[in-house]
Amino acid sequence: MIEQLHEAIREIEHAWAGKRLLVVGDVMLDKYIWGDVGRVSPEAPVPVVRATHRSQQPGGAANVAMNLARLGAQTAVIGFTGGDEDERLLAECLRENDISSHFVVSEGFPTITKQRILGGRQQMLRLDSERLDARPQSDYDRLIETALGQLQCSDAVVLSDYAKGGLTAEVCQRVIQAARGRGIPVLVDPKNVDFFRYRGATTICPNLSELSAAAHLDALDLNALLDAAQTMVSDLGIEFLIVTLGEKGIALLRPSSRFLAPAVARQVFDVSGAGDTVIAVLALSLVSGLKPETAVELANVAAGIVVGKVGTAPVEKHELLAALSPQIALQAADKVLTRTELVGRVALWRANGERVVFTNGCFDLLHIGHIEVIEQARRFGDRLIVAINSDNSVRELKGSSRPIVGERERTRVLAALAAVDAVTVFAEPTPLELIVTVRPDVIVKGGDYGMETIVGAAEVQSWGGQVKIVPIVEGFSTTRLIEKGAGT
Repeated sequence: MIEQLHEAIREIEHAWAGKRLLVVGDVMLDKYIWGDVGRVSPEAPVPVVRATHRSQQPGGAANVAMNLARLGAQTAVIGFTGGDEDERLLAECLRENDISSHFVVSEGFPTITKQRILGGRQQMLRLDSERLDARPQSDYDRLIETALGQLQCSDAVVLSDYAKGGLTAEVCQRVIQAARGRGIPVLVDPKNVDFFRYRGATTICPNLSELSAAAHLDALDLNALLDAAQTMVSDLGIEFLIVTLGEKGIALLRPSSRFLAPAVARQVFDVSGAGDTVIAVLALSLVSGLKPETAVELANVAAGIVVGKVGTAPVEKHELLAALSPQIALQAADKVLTRTELVGRVALWRANGERVVFTNGCFDLLHIGHIEVIEQARRFGDRLIVAINSDNSVRELKGSSRPIVGERERTRVLAALAAVDAVTVFAEPTPLELIVTVRPDVIVKGGDYGMETIVGAAEVQSWGGQVKIVPIVEGFSTTRLIEKGAGT
């Protein structure tokens, strides 16, 4: 179970959209030629790929920005480009995702591109276009000036170093010192073996091979490597170090402690961009005030999502919440939602292609008849919303002696049921306004209702939804339970 799960869900759903993140680093354009392989070339022993379509996607530091944006953050990215067609394509991709790009054109240096040729899901070849020698000092000065200007309106900074020459020691230190001076967290995704250029950052997030190269130790000797990493924390003046360990998960290291989030088991198609996803989730989690341990656990879940995709692809907010659903289901408090929260949760379910079912009632003194209707309702879709009458609404319907159980307790009891995905309260005499707001795919009521008496039936059918009436358990009702209690 993820620590601070309740707080994490609230931050993801509501707070991440208000966070402003700055990414500085080696921006790239990832190009793809997709096709099918049917034979081997007669000219050489290589497969022939019959191209079917082409696509492009922001890569490198730009993919970190994509992950942040898809998770809901307001995002800006800074890096070197070549003033060429690939820069235009990259800028267009970022603009389509509401990412603010601040490119520094370096004459004589092309925009870095990686073009991959895929046959089915298998990568056959990659062609890189880049120039890695040092740029003129004036270019670095402009990069630093641009970054320091954007710091003024940022909540956190990610330095995405792909060792392509953009993040020199001077660039890193100028940005780190300026950010820390303003109390802004700085997270580093390093490809350079010299970690001292990142000293003073909040955290550095290498993978196992990157840590091995920086520590000059064999990656197979994990304990010795993690010992060295703990020493680095003090030597580099950082708060902690986070290491992605592949199938072993992600480790959070402080000088005197270790925390390991085991990997989430998923089918792996492509690890491209997994590190970008990890640092994006870490950055948003830390700037939201979540504990580093919680940040690592969330990042671990997100990494498990992106390795199941082909090519460099960001994680989506709805995918992350969907992956957290099994844990949310175990926490009743995370299923009790306001109307605004419910609308947001439903939007995420729909983004995952899930079918939403709705039922409602007073649910005073929960009994077997209620349980039967709820469990049958759940079978009609992927997610079940249970809406309950407020205490005042129940009194208007049932009289001044009701409800026996208050709305706060009724929502928590219902939310504890495995079949229920969300519980909300409505104060109106009927749930019609709520139904129209949520627009469920299915409404379910018990067999004591007729089609003509079900509130919202006509509205749901008008947008292509369904109305289902399920059998009830005879002999069970809240009124009978109250009468039986009074009789004893």
